[in-house]
Formats: sequence, C-alpha cells, structure tokens
Amino acid sequence: MSWSASGGLSKRLRHGARARMLRSCLGLLLALCWLPDGYAAAGNPTGAAEVWLVTYGPGEIYWQRFGHNAIWIRDARRGLDHTFNFGFFDFAQENFLLRFLRGRMLYFSAARPATEEFAEYIDDNRSIHVQRLALSDAQTERLTTYLLSEIRPENRDYRYDYYLNNCSTRVRDALDQALGGQLADRSAEQPAAQSWRDHTRRLTAADFWLYLGLEIVLGAAVDKPISRWDEMFIPGRLAEFVATAEVDAVGGRTALVQESASLFESTLREPPPAPRTWWPRYLLASLGLVAALGLLSRLVGGGLARALGRAWLAAGGLAGLVLLFFWFGTDHAVARFNLSLLVFNPLWLWPAFGRNAGRYLLPVVVGCSALALLLTLLPPHQYVFDVLAAFLPLNLAAAVVLSGSRRPRGVLPH
Repeated sequence: MSWSASGGLSKRLRHGARARMLRSCLGLLLALCWLPDGYAAAGNPTGAAEVWLVTYGPGEIYWQRFGHNAIWIRDARRGLDHTFNFGFFDFAQENFLLRFLRGRMLYFSAARPATEEFAEYIDDNRSIHVQRLALSDAQTERLTTYLLSEIRPENRDYRYDYYLNNCSTRVRDALDQALGGQLADRSAEQPAAQSWRDHTRRLTAADFWLYLGLEIVLGAAVDKPISRWDEMFIPGRLAEFVATAEVDAVGGRTALVQESASLFESTLREPPPAPRTWWPRYLLASLGLVAALGLLSRLVGGGLARALGRAWLAAGGLAGLVLLFFWFGTDHAVARFNLSLLVFNPLWLWPAFGRNAGRYLLPVVVGCSALALLLTLLPPHQYVFDVLAAFLPLNLAAAVVLSGSRRPRGVLPH
C-alpha cells in the first residue's frame, strides 16, 4: 500500500533546501562508494546484466508511510542503468479527485537513471537498501523485456489498489513472472503473521489523523488472514521474503539474493514491527472531553450541551453517509462490511435535525453501541476498538443530553 509522488510534486514539498541538498550530495557520494565493484554510469562494464531489488524506507509524507520499491536493471549491452518504478501518480491528471473517491486511481510506471532516483530519495531522507538477485540470463532478459514494455505510453497506466495492485505487488509480480512463478509457489500457502489492517496500523501509527481516519474507513476485508504472498504489498516484506528465498537453478537450489547493501540510512524513526494497543488512550481522551464539555455546559447553561450534542450527531450522521458511499458507491472493496457504521450512523441525522426524537434516541444509540461491541467478538472479527473507544462515549453523551433524561444533580454524562 505504498504511495509515491512524481518528482515534480516531491520537489514542491521540500523544505530546508540547502541542508537537504548537502545531505543528498553526501549521501549519494557515500552510496556510490558502497556500490558493487564494476559499477559505472553507463551500466556494468563486466558484461553480465544484473537485477537488483531496491527497497526505500518510509518517509514523512502520508503517502510515503508504507515505503516503496523498484527494480534496478544494469545492462551495458542495452545501455541500461535504470530503476523501474511502479509508484508514480499525478495530482494534475484528469478527474484525479473523482477517481480517488471512487477507487479508480491511475498510477503509472516509469524508468529513471538510478543515480537520479537515489539522489531524490536521499534528499527525502529515506533509506535505500538493495539486493542483487540470482536470475539466469534468460530470466533477466525476460524481466527486462517485460519492464521495458510496461513503461511504454500505451501500457504504463494501471488501476491502483491499496493492497492487491500497488507499486510493491507490481514489483513482486514482475519478479515472479521472471522466475516462472517460484515466488508465488513458495509464499502463497504460507500464512502471514499479520493482516492487512495490522500492517496499516503499525505503519501509520506516527500520523494521528491518518491512523484514525483509516481505522474509521477500512472495513472487515482488511482483517482477514492473509498469506506471505499477500503481505508483499509492503515493500519491506517483499525484501524480507526474497532475502531468505531459494530458487531453482542449474545444479540445484540457490539463494535468490546473491548480495545486499545499504546505500543510505535514514535518520527517521523506524515504524514498530507490530501494531500497538492505542484504544485506552482514545477512551481516556474521549471521557476527558465529555467531562470537560459537561462542566462547561453547567457553567454557561444546558443550551450549549444540547447544541453540541446536535452538532456531534449531525457530523456523525454525515460521516455515516460517507461510509455508505464508500461501501456501495465506489470500487473501494476494503471499505465494505464496516462496523464503524454503528458508530457513525446516518440515523443520527434524525435526532440532530428532527423534532420530538429525544425519547427514542438514547435506546437507539445504546443499542447500536452494544451491537458494535458484540460484533467485534463475531466473524469476521473486524478490529474496531480504537474507533469504539474514541467515539462511543461522545455518542452516548450526546444521546443522554438530547433525550432529556433527568440525572441526579452533580452527575455528569459518561
């Protein structure tokens, strides 16, 4: 699920240009010092074509959180010393926002001189690790021919899918095709230790709003068990798998990775290896907000509490309509069968804008909240604890205020 911007966009987003340029120059110089013997700008002068898997670490911008990768071909006969990269998109493309909302985003592939691409990723302070693969001459030729075909104008665009058809799965599929299906044979039946949601949670944990937004939008499909083949939508997982894989070769099995090197190490913090438990902090924050608003309402009058309750339910109802749109009106398969609809429910628009709905509001909100908690224990076992902890107390507090329930003096909604 990696996102990558075109070069023009990343340049516009840079800051601290002088310091970053110095780091880029020094980093690229260091990288070149660590490149394998025989490296030259025009390719590999020893004559044998080489295939390298390049893995870029996560970056600071939200679409960089999942990392990125590319295939580096060095072939003096073809005049190639280029990285083939499937991770480009353009905000200026026609109907970009509409395509994004409908789940029909177009990404495209391109080839760039390796030193040029490496310099840009170093400038963005993203790590660069490379692995030379043990492909035969025939396999290398087949892979190179395929990659050259993929960057042609008539072939380069593809329909992007966060988990099934992204820049990393395209690299995986290209390598698997060159190896005659050996990657799939060795990984499709191996269960992964983490689900798509687990990886999404751990890789976005550093970005509060991105993390919580994805938790709200992603449905039960991302919680199902996946294989190690599926897990390679993460570039780092693809690199880890090929590092230990063996493939058929003349004379028997051989390690797929013949050589590996780190060309640049980022100073950014590495993402955690597993998702952390965040729901207690969301619950405490939500309860604290309810208590603070309750105290404020007592100071300025109950009208404020009712206004805030209506505003919150209106926002939740509108958010529920958005979730329904993603479920039924788009190609975002990962947004379907989403328990978050019991928290952000279009029904909340009824008490928010209607009259005489207070007597039914509290039982409905309590019922939906209880159902949401119950369904977390039943298949398909969607992880929704962060969303429940963050927003159920707010829903219940709004329902109590608008229902007109009488409470003993001094007792706050909770």
